[in-house]
Amino acid sequence: MTNITRKDFLQTLAAAGTVAAFSSVGALDLMAQNANSDDVYNLVAVMGGEPDAMFNAGIEQMGGMTRFVKPGMKVTIKPNIGWDKTPELSANTNPILVSAIIKACWDAGAKEITVFDHTCDQWRNCYQSSGIEETARKLGAKVVPGNDENYYREIQLPRAKNMKTAKVHQAILDSDVWINCPVMKNHSGARMTLCMKNHMGIVLDRRYMHTHDLQQCIADICTLNPAAVLNIVDAYRAMVANGPRGRSINDVVQPKALIMGTDIVAVDTLSTRIFQQYTSMPLNEVGHLAHGEELGLGTMNPPRDSIKRISLKRQAN
Repeated sequence: MTNITRKDFLQTLAAAGTVAAFSSVGALDLMAQNANSDDVYNLVAVMGGEPDAMFNAGIEQMGGMTRFVKPGMKVTIKPNIGWDKTPELSANTNPILVSAIIKACWDAGAKEITVFDHTCDQWRNCYQSSGIEETARKLGAKVVPGNDENYYREIQLPRAKNMKTAKVHQAILDSDVWINCPVMKNHSGARMTLCMKNHMGIVLDRRYMHTHDLQQCIADICTLNPAAVLNIVDAYRAMVANGPRGRSINDVVQPKALIMGTDIVAVDTLSTRIFQQYTSMPLNEVGHLAHGEELGLGTMNPPRDSIKRISLKRQAN
């Protein structure tokens, strides 16, 4: 697998308009200085560690999980679990990352944690092969199916343009807060699977979305209330070809990165920029990003100083 270098990572952030130009002080030194800041950030990019270590470093810089999860809350975690694939094939969210999120929610005082996805392959096989069901149950989280219509309720989407109603999984609707954590991969229809696209896994009827301007419908479902309080892109591994299911390990690269934040459009835009280090993916082809910005869901151009940049490799040296 190909790893993204710290130099490429920094250049990508600069291209995204989220970092200032680096002077002779050195890019890595500046990154290290930023990583020691006590400020709370809403957009964090971490590289160079294992999934749990990157999450723990990132959530600390966002003020800790207690910023998002309060004692007694019911929490839903929505990863990608859509395919009957093992973790190294990058079709689903890394179970180590899901484990770290669950632990952080319990530590913050969550009363109940639910994990689910509306899968594409047979749901029991997906839950098992992904490793997510096992790790979630071991940590005391509930794992519920996402393919049973009885779990869905119809809601209104008054801010949407095309999809004005949708049947949404009750685990989302009945939670106090929910956390959105997809894996980074390309998608034949939507072009990218990231946080906005991951909303398709909370909806019962995805055929409507595919036949009524998929890019707009992805943005439409993201107007859902309640919105995810935290959006986390698992880029430890990334699928760069034959998505969303993939065919073999040859479709996978290893950025060893994680992007997280409260602005779903900014998180997905920055993630796409990192994805561009490996293969062509023009932002204008990921149309739901611009549609999301038009609907007021976030920005594709976050302020230059709004991102926290963390290199775990640098910190370890």
